[in-house]
This record gives sequence, C-alpha cells and structure tokens, in this order.
Amino acid sequence: MQSLFEWDFSGMTRDLAQILARNLAEFGPGLQEGGFAADLTKGVVENMPAIDSIISKAAPQWPIDQISIVDRNILRLGLYELLYEDRDAVPPKVAINEAIELAKNFGGESSGKFINGVLGTIYKEMNGEGSVEAAADGNLEPVPDDGESEKKKDVKTKEHDRKRTRKTSKA
Repeated sequence: MQSLFEWDFSGMTRDLAQILARNLAEFGPGLQEGGFAADLTKGVVENMPAIDSIISKAAPQWPIDQISIVDRNILRLGLYELLYEDRDAVPPKVAINEAIELAKNFGGESSGKFINGVLGTIYKEMNGEGSVEAAADGNLEPVPDDGESEKKKDVKTKEHDRKRTRKTSKA
C-alpha cells in the first residue's frame, strides 16, 4: 500500500518496481514473501482502469481523483484481491476486512467506514459470483454520502494527504 501511495502521489510517473524494491529493503528486511507484494502491485496497476471504473460506479459522488490517495489505493488493493485473486487463498470477506483495517490504521477518521461501504456495495453486487463483469456491469447502489459538503471533503482529503506525506517522508 505504501508503494502504491508513493507512486500515485508522484503522479504515477516514477518506476513502481523501484519504489517497491526500496520500500521492501527499508521497511521489510527479512520479509520472505516480497514476491507477494510485487504481484499485488503489478496486478493493481494492470487492472487499474477496470478497478477505478468499478470504484466510480460504487461511489459516484466521489470522483476517483477526489478520494484521498490513501483511501484510493486501499480500495484498489482491496478490489484487486476481491476480484482477481484466488478466492480460496483470499476469501472475499478477508480481503474486505484487511482493507478496512488498512484504512483504520493509515486513513482518515472515516476511512474505515468509507472503504467498508464501497467494498461492501461491490461485494453485494457480485452476488457471490466474484467476477469483474458482475461488479462492472451491475447497477451498483452508490455508497450513501455522509452529509458533509464536497468542499469539506476536499479540504480534509488534502490535509490528510499532506499529513501522510510528512509521515512517509520522515520514515
């Protein structure tokens, strides 16, 4: 997630494989499954147009570029696992719960609820089929707006991203 965040924050112009390798060396020394992180990031990037389209349908009041960078990439990871990973290795509810926990730990105050709402909406639309087509072609019921004005959401998103960037750059 950290590597996707950094790559997205840079405007998706830097080499994601290099970012991931540096982050694994710095924050995951001795990590035996570095290939898992590489496979996840590669899968997210390869399927990003479909993933982002599904997010847009599930949360139409939140254009993809207005979702905080942290939340956006947690959604991408969660959806990738939900739609493209082996369901026996990563059951859908596990993928959703892992995304919610990431959001609670690294996102803003309401990130966990937002991630839960979006992924839950998509999962319900899939009707247990687990197919991208079921999620992408269905008429997703949008995630309800929590009542905050768009202006407040945008300000909170920018503030959250600045704080996260400072924490990431210090690490």
